[in-house]
Amino acid sequence: MYIDFHTHVKLSKKTNFMPDYFAEMMREAKESGLTAIAMTEHFNTLRYTEIYDYLDAHYSYEKDYYNIDGLKLFPGLEVDVKEIGHILIIGKRDDILSIHYALENHMEDGSFIAFNELLNLAEGYDVIKIGAHPFRKSTPLYQHDPEQLKRLDAFDLNGKDLYSQGEEQYIEKIKPFAKNLGVPIVGGSDTHQFLQYGCIMNKLKLECHTIRDLKSCIIQGKYTVEISPSLPIKVKSAKLAKKLMKQMIELKANVFS
Repeated sequence: MYIDFHTHVKLSKKTNFMPDYFAEMMREAKESGLTAIAMTEHFNTLRYTEIYDYLDAHYSYEKDYYNIDGLKLFPGLEVDVKEIGHILIIGKRDDILSIHYALENHMEDGSFIAFNELLNLAEGYDVIKIGAHPFRKSTPLYQHDPEQLKRLDAFDLNGKDLYSQGEEQYIEKIKPFAKNLGVPIVGGSDTHQFLQYGCIMNKLKLECHTIRDLKSCIIQGKYTVEISPSLPIKVKSAKLAKKLMKQMIELKANVFS
């Protein structure tokens, strides 16, 4: 089973959810070799719940995932915390939506939830908690209290950061950091554009159908992280495509406004 633990299905937080774009993303995810993804959409993205309205209307929800024409899509969200940093939370559909609603008063910069409070909230559900891109310069996570970081289930070896900071250099930072805390590392592409799929993925030794299955694989180390030799071109081309697509959407909006 091949899974990407950090993906987005919207082009950006400010754009609408586009069904055609979603369908293209799912096709390309499978073409890249993935058999599952965690949809960790930003918790404060525009019209977050519309994504689930669409999924519920068009796909079956089986055990803890949506069956997207054979691709498993596990629900999730990416949450900003007050002290700076992003946390990925992956879980059952109803649990993820419940957590999203609980964060309604923490959607804007200046009102983000404290890291400790988010952990307390998440631990009330059967979820996977992943520290996203812990060494990203804009949203670092490494500066947090080690005792709080130890409560995470994994850290995110992030495709964007491997590209921007250099693969060897980034791994040299994250590996000892995670090891000292006793927290495993999983791979996430952090894609918003389909060309980025496959830049990094996790090969699980077992076929997982539930959040508990996934969490067990991570805790027991029954997986390997695979980095594509094409990661630089995948991320670079996806960034360029995303930029051009956003410009086209903005131009279209200005023309019809």
